[in-house]
Order: sequence, then C-alpha cells, then structure tokens
Amino acid sequence: MVIIMTAISEAITLIKKAENDADQLIEDSKSKSKEMMEESEIKSDELVNSAKNSANEEAKDTIFKAEENAKNEANSITTKAEQDVDTIKNKSMGNVDEAASIIVENIL
Repeated sequence: MVIIMTAISEAITLIKKAENDADQLIEDSKSKSKEMMEESEIKSDELVNSAKNSANEEAKDTIFKAEENAKNEANSITTKAEQDVDTIKNKSMGNVDEAASIIVENIL
C-alpha cells in the first residue's frame, strides 16, 4: 500500500510539475509573442518612415530637375528671341539706309 501511495504521490507531483511547466511555457510564449509584435511594429514604422523620406527626396529631386529644365528652356527661348530681334533690327537698319538713299535721291 505504501508503494501505491508513493506512486500516486509521485504521479501527482509529476502532473503538477507538468502543469507548472505548461503554464510557464504559455507565459513565455505570450511574452515572446508580445515582444515579436512590438519589434514588428517598430520595424514597420521604420520602413514606412524610410519610404516617406525616400519619396520626399525623389519628389524634391524631380521638382529640382523640372525647375532646371524650365530655366534652361526659358534661357533658350530668350536667346532665340534676342537673336530674332537682332535679325529683324539688322534687316530694318538695312531698309532704313535704303529708304534714306531713296529719299535723298528723290529730293535731289
């Protein structure tokens, strides 16, 4: 009978230890899960911020390039307009000289 009682006592002790081990395993799993979720949230925030910063830099670069292209285009248009004005002015000056010659010939 003592042997049976000892065996039952040992079995109860083993069951309680298994329950305690299971409870501890559950707590450890919950803690680890919470830690992993926090790490994932931090990494997610970092990735979102990195993507936002990258997008902002790309937008700034695009705007800068567009402004540079617009300035270059404006300078090109201005240069072409100045050349056209000079060409028209030179032709007009030639006409003025010719007109002056005609006027002088008609008066004389």
